[in-house]
Amino acid sequence: MGTEKERLQDPEWKKWGSYVSDRQWGTVREDYSANGDVWGYTTHDMARSKAWRWGEEAIAGICDVNQLLCFGVALWNKRDPIIKERFFGLTNTEGNHGEDVKEMYYYLDATPTHSYMKMLYKYPREEFPYDRLLAENKQRSRKEEEFELMDTGIFDENKYFDVFVEYAKADTDDILIRISVHNRGNDAASLHVLPTVWFRNTWIWGRHDYKPSLWQVADNCIQLSHEKLSVAYLYFEQGNPLFCDNETNNERLYNSPNTTAYPKDGINDHLVHAHHSVNPFKEGTKAAVNNDITIEGGKLAVFTLRLANKRLDTPFAGVDNIFKERIAEADTFYGELQQNIKSEEERQLQRQAFAGMLWNKQFYYYKVQQWLEGDPAMPEPPAERWHGRNSSWIHLNNADVISVPDKWEFPWYAAWDLAFHCVTLSMIDSDFAKQQLLLLTEEWYMNPNGALPAYEWSLSDVNPPVHAAAVYRVFRQDAKTKGKKDYEFLETIFHKLLINFTWWVNRKDKEDNNIFEGGFLGLDNISYFDRSAPVFGGAVMEQADATSWMATYALNMLHIALELSVYNKTYTGMTTKFFEHFLYIAGAMASMGKNNSGLWDDEDEFFYDQVRMPDNSVTKIKMRSMVGLIPLFAVEVITKDTLEKNPVFAERMEWFLKHRPDLAKLVSRWYEGGTEDKHLLSLLRGHRMKRLLSRAFDETEFLSPYGIRSLSKKYENNPYYIDGESPEEAIHYLPGESDSAMYGGNSNWRGPVWFPMNFLIIESLRKFHFFYTDDFRIEYPTASGKYISLKEAGTALACRLLSIFMKDKDGKRPLYGANQKLQTDPFFNQYVLFHEYFHGDNGKGLGASHQTGWTGLIANLITMKNND
Repeated sequence: MGTEKERLQDPEWKKWGSYVSDRQWGTVREDYSANGDVWGYTTHDMARSKAWRWGEEAIAGICDVNQLLCFGVALWNKRDPIIKERFFGLTNTEGNHGEDVKEMYYYLDATPTHSYMKMLYKYPREEFPYDRLLAENKQRSRKEEEFELMDTGIFDENKYFDVFVEYAKADTDDILIRISVHNRGNDAASLHVLPTVWFRNTWIWGRHDYKPSLWQVADNCIQLSHEKLSVAYLYFEQGNPLFCDNETNNERLYNSPNTTAYPKDGINDHLVHAHHSVNPFKEGTKAAVNNDITIEGGKLAVFTLRLANKRLDTPFAGVDNIFKERIAEADTFYGELQQNIKSEEERQLQRQAFAGMLWNKQFYYYKVQQWLEGDPAMPEPPAERWHGRNSSWIHLNNADVISVPDKWEFPWYAAWDLAFHCVTLSMIDSDFAKQQLLLLTEEWYMNPNGALPAYEWSLSDVNPPVHAAAVYRVFRQDAKTKGKKDYEFLETIFHKLLINFTWWVNRKDKEDNNIFEGGFLGLDNISYFDRSAPVFGGAVMEQADATSWMATYALNMLHIALELSVYNKTYTGMTTKFFEHFLYIAGAMASMGKNNSGLWDDEDEFFYDQVRMPDNSVTKIKMRSMVGLIPLFAVEVITKDTLEKNPVFAERMEWFLKHRPDLAKLVSRWYEGGTEDKHLLSLLRGHRMKRLLSRAFDETEFLSPYGIRSLSKKYENNPYYIDGESPEEAIHYLPGESDSAMYGGNSNWRGPVWFPMNFLIIESLRKFHFFYTDDFRIEYPTASGKYISLKEAGTALACRLLSIFMKDKDGKRPLYGANQKLQTDPFFNQYVLFHEYFHGDNGKGLGASHQTGWTGLIANLITMKNND
């Protein structure tokens, strides 16, 4: 057993990690406005001066699991108007496609216990183009591309610093820090390197009196005193410590008196403006070790620090060896995991994907009742908030390390994203994945009515119910890793999922006909109508994807119940319940709803949403999108072995199918045994599946060179609109960024390729293949004359997704489009960004640039491809 594997058995090794957000300003938690003006209430310009209430932010930040003490890296090139303490980006209204980080950084490596971590930040030597980025993006329309930092030309002559930040743990409370600064230019350049340590402000709000402190005790040491922490010293090899307090500069922001003479921005003002704004007594609650250096062209400067829990006479003895050991242990850990992966490029890609997953952990703090009430020592918030955002979630009490999609663009958890995160994280740390899935179902997260919290912008929004699917995947991966099944985990979370399933049935099937109208469902602008808003004229939107998700949910719960019933016969009754639920939903999908108006269209051979009017008349929204492919996800195979282990379930199923032949005929080949006596539960029989896949694999519709598009390409020249509606409201195929402000305008489901949906399609194809075997062939691509098995189709689709990141025959990655610097410069082209979604025609990365969250599923696909 490798050393990193051994560490995973001890939770103490996760006490410190990359749990500091990349952005705290512009978050819901810090918004105390009456009208919910999140982006206006706290801004990037305010951030250097404002003490945060609910969390901290930093570049390459680490902290303890309660975020009491933080460490991060700040820089100043002597030309910028401010110290670079945090990443810069545009707000939702400033960017022509919504909020967007305007920096270049990469998460390069990490182990699951954070015993070793590495990232890279590229800091320009010239003045950072804050104003130009703001002005250029503001004048661009939504039909134009975003103006990025690379587009300013600031990196063109290599006049920048590559700042590598590494962490290596000598022990659970002993962390070595190495900052390596490369001057990539040809001439000498100066900068300040400012390793910074500070306490999260817990004392000025009027709820806790205790105030921690830090002070210089030796030429190379700062003492850190906190009643709840064992880490007590920061050692540094060189530099001059500067001290201030992590408290708001009220004079600058609010024209009111300060609570300290040396507020949070004191170090910034001291260096940039030569103010007397740092504490001459070398004490406070925030300190930065100032290294004012000049680096010759092409040369390197290295800074080493150590956070330790005891006094050390020689704190830097053996430091290089410890780094070498941790790197070697990381190599061993991933080497074992990747032993079947032959391609070095694929191994590096997968390892960087895992790094992004691990760096995107964040301490997330949000107590809704306190947030609504305000704090005793602060002004009372506006009363309107009690009827505004998240006011029905006063039970929510979050203070945990959580996997978030992207710590800058999405520095908060999202329920359905998290489920996919856990599927990837379980490959390297199944205990953390299980804990994350359980966390969202705890009573201080889940609503008493059974709803899971969606995300902080609207906790009540409805995301696809994928939690149960993730639970079973993680359960299986955990058993594979450990050689035993964790029934305690499965049983515990199953009870919580029962509550959530019941909420869905009671709240989202308004007509009581097993056709569901889920609302938003995470697919942002995919629909003709805004699915979070009421439909016109009292109509009800009956959604193909909501109904399919519920069929999938029922099958997931059936699978879990079958697993548990072997362990505990009490769950046998649950197996029958979910089998029947699935059949009722299958009936509704297959033209058995009221007025015989199901969601399958025989003419187009596709699934569509429909609008049901108060008079019970129905109009189909015949727009081909990913929504119509989601019925593929509702598939499970029950083996003879499973039935033999669950004889009561088998008996009850036979009874039900005998007495409800109308529903029995909808179950794909239930009575007709497949290979090795397998039985298929699916919304699709062979013919419908083939027709649906014919659409999916048609390169003139859904199949792009880089995966399945979210909207058919047929609408590129023939936009869709409903008869009687204005053509101006027509839906076009948009392979790139969105051209509207719907859902913030910073994502697009009308053409691009999205990893989570493609991943689920691939998994479904493999399940269908398990039943049908190689004998069942489909044409891939459609009209190509080439026929392959369903499993081969899934692998081919995975290869298209993988090709987004891999270098082509010309050594270029589709991910980076036409950007020659990213494609050819050796200081750029070896690194990969994991974007939120990808251009439907050319594979270029779009949206959030570090959403390793669900784009991290590429790690699963690489393993799947190489294990076949």
